Amino acid sequence: MVFLTRVEHFNAAHKLYNPDWDKEKNEEIFGRCANENWHGHNYELFVTVKAEPDGGTGFVIDAKKLSDIIKDRVIEKVDHKNLNVDVEWMNGKICSTENFVVAIWEALLPALPSAVQLHSIKLYETPRIFVEYFGK
Repeated sequence: MVFLTRVEHFNAAHKLYNPDWDKEKNEEIFGRCANENWHGHNYELFVTVKAEPDGGTGFVIDAKKLSDIIKDRVIEKVDHKNLNVDVEWMNGKICSTENFVVAIWEALLPALPSAVQLHSIKLYETPRIFVEYFGK
């Protein structure tokens, strides 16, 4: 089994806010991240897939094809967007990095060729904060 990772970059804004709580509780729990005027991040997205290399190409997947899938299914939908407002698959969810990485997984999974498995997604929100998801 060979693992291939593609890295993409995007910028997006969000706020952490639970609509079931009042403003004070949101600020107590989420601090500055509950700012009503949003805040942004320069995200780094690592998508790792796995498969046996193809006998004809030697590839797990053509890296350009993987990049195109990521751009089509994720980057074009989130880059320079407000995650709370503009991204359909984040509607109704608290826009934590943890929830965001699961939603990215769900967006990518159906677009991958059947011979390739999605192994993990690592999403850096800042250089010091990242989450990893390996599916259910």
